[in-house]
Amino acid sequence: MKILVTGGLGFIGSHTVVALLNEGFEVVIIDNLSNSSIGVLEGITKITNKSPEFHKIDLRDKDRVEQFFEEHQDLEGIIHFAASKAVGESVEKPLLYYENNINTLVYILQEMRRKELSNFIFSSSCTVYGQADELPITENAPVKQAESPYGNTKQIGEEIIRDFAKTNNSFKAIALRYFNPIGAHPTAEIGELPIGTPQNLIPYITQTAAGIRAELSVFGDDYPTEDGTCIRDYIHVMDLAEAHVVALQRLIKNNNKKNYEVFNLGTGKGNSVLEVVNTFEEVSGKKLPHKIVARREGDVIAAYADTTKANSDLGWTARFNLEDALASAWKWQQKQPS
Repeated sequence: MKILVTGGLGFIGSHTVVALLNEGFEVVIIDNLSNSSIGVLEGITKITNKSPEFHKIDLRDKDRVEQFFEEHQDLEGIIHFAASKAVGESVEKPLLYYENNINTLVYILQEMRRKELSNFIFSSSCTVYGQADELPITENAPVKQAESPYGNTKQIGEEIIRDFAKTNNSFKAIALRYFNPIGAHPTAEIGELPIGTPQNLIPYITQTAAGIRAELSVFGDDYPTEDGTCIRDYIHVMDLAEAHVVALQRLIKNNNKKNYEVFNLGTGKGNSVLEVVNTFEEVSGKKLPHKIVARREGDVIAAYADTTKANSDLGWTARFNLEDALASAWKWQQKQPS
């Protein structure tokens, strides 16, 4: 079965492509390489001994999207990762985020309608919950007003898919709300490779340990948590990739009673920033220089998943712990040129 993966050379996309290939799917990748590298394709091929079809396409080009779907009429499903994802940048460049994250989604869904394609998985985020009223966070938690244009694009994206599903009974979709993906493939052939200064905690930690960054900034130590730092649910990217395969199989087998479903993907456990720093020092044997700085705008106090629905309905459970994920991230960092 042939599956289209947009953003398939990105961090989560590339690991999901590996999981799909290992499960016997044929994969076609679209990526514009704006936040990824063509070298990732080589890593995927080394791991799987399979070379997926690749197209460098900017999905904002509607004509090019239409042309691609004309040339690929045998797709059995689409996993849509392609999106801009830096919260801070989205505040500075909101129109870029709305164009890149919303227009591209609409163009793909229009082609799915024209070609009568049904199986669609959307890369969403726990950011839709904001600061949840209760922890752990279930899928029934209210969606709060977004703290950033990036977060708003995920909320709007889910609404677009839900509204489209209401008008098209043959269309089936699952939105996967990720908590905090970290780590790398155990071979260290692919991993998280941010372009420029990392926006996420783990690559900043590994780059600091490698001497690329002078020190790690911890944003605030006066939150109402045990050690005063923010708490997040850190999930190994390999677990996340596996969840996409399971969700796709659910759509293909038509095991879902509704044609639109939402699932949280996390470990169900929260770790504070300082816990992550300490755990990294333990698994790497490296002392991590860090300093406490002012809080960062838009950061919620704590967010971790209730994974009951994913565990029971998808039959998926995260297998790796924080130590596993941090060790794999450090192994990946050590392979990178300094």
